[in-house]
Amino acid sequence: MESTPTRSALLEARDERQIMGEGFRFLDEKRLLLAAEMARQFARYRQERDRLMQVHQAAVVALQQALLRHGLHGLQVQDVPVDTAVVLQQEVRRFFGVVLLDHVTLEKGQPERTADVGGSPEVTVCQQAFVQLLNVSAELAALSGNLHRLLAEYKRTERRARALEDVLLPELDEKIHEMDLCLEEMEQEEAVRVRLGRSG
Repeated sequence: MESTPTRSALLEARDERQIMGEGFRFLDEKRLLLAAEMARQFARYRQERDRLMQVHQAAVVALQQALLRHGLHGLQVQDVPVDTAVVLQQEVRRFFGVVLLDHVTLEKGQPERTADVGGSPEVTVCQQAFVQLLNVSAELAALSGNLHRLLAEYKRTERRARALEDVLLPELDEKIHEMDLCLEEMEQEEAVRVRLGRSG
């Protein structure tokens, strides 16, 4: 002990231990909840990744059909929608301070069309396939960002919880134990002195 312990110092140390213990229990629970949310997000990520593979394959087939119908040059001059503002629609929520994006889609207003230069069902299917591919890609990107942010927060929480569990709490427990022993010894010495004083 660096200095002589007192009852008030011991009570302060025990209060500090209680607060620190509550902090550790909160961080421990936060770790579990973050891990559960990461598992949910990863399950959704895997579903969207599988869906992306399917949509990508459909887009490739649609592009092949359009190329067979019109050729490369003919496809390049097909009627396309006039550019309109694309809006990213998303639901934002916070999970222990981590920003999570849900239900991300790309939407735009009803486009005007240029003059018809020989459009076909193949071209329409191809356009729709690539719009769907873009939407699935946006959702997958949002889920990937969610996972990275959740993992970073989990690692921060894990470091803090480990510091409390492995360093700070054991040190404080040892300090309280030493103070208890020291105070008991002091009380015993005082009791012996009182006894000797009475007998003398």
